[in-house]
Amino acid sequence: MDDTGEQTLRERAYESFTHHLLSRDVRPGQFISQRRLVELTGLPLGAIREAIPRLEAEGLIKTVPQRGLQVAHIDINLIREAFQFRIFLEKEAVALFTRSASDAAIAKLLKQHRDVAEAAENGGESPELEQHAQQVDWGMHDAFIDALGNSIISNAYRVNSIKMRLINQERFRIAGHVKSVMKEHLAILEAIERRSAEDAVERLTAHIRNARDRALAV
Repeated sequence: MDDTGEQTLRERAYESFTHHLLSRDVRPGQFISQRRLVELTGLPLGAIREAIPRLEAEGLIKTVPQRGLQVAHIDINLIREAFQFRIFLEKEAVALFTRSASDAAIAKLLKQHRDVAEAAENGGESPELEQHAQQVDWGMHDAFIDALGNSIISNAYRVNSIKMRLINQERFRIAGHVKSVMKEHLAILEAIERRSAEDAVERLTAHIRNARDRALAV
């Protein structure tokens, strides 16, 4: 197999693992063998072995002597570090987004959030609405990071986002909190609409810290 084929298998192994991790087929803190990863991903052992160094470098798994591979587990340090990372990156990102985003892009985000907030207010929170609200939530934060136009930052943020999703699954789901989360997001977006970078940064920071505190309180 040529280098391109090997790289493709490596990428597929990595993507398959992260997919199963976020689908909760693999759980944080779980020990898992390379053989089990082959069964789970349907990919050859060589591809799994090639993907492991990347997964280790990104902190998604670690090798424990005499035990084997352990999936990253959710603890206080991971929560604090993941949220701190978000604050550092997103403060700069939202400031730039406030200055550079088109009126249409801002209006689109506002409409998405107002629609979710209205649906939660009128019909209550359902599993379908909560799932949609979570996608709208992540979409806003991703839009801020994408506005930086920096592939190095985007990739690092993507890895941290995997950890954030694990934290959300284990510690804080949006279920039951759609109204409060949408309210915080709308406060950020309304500051952006006014083109007030200072207010947007302040409200975004408060929003992320609120989410961190909820996760730590569990």
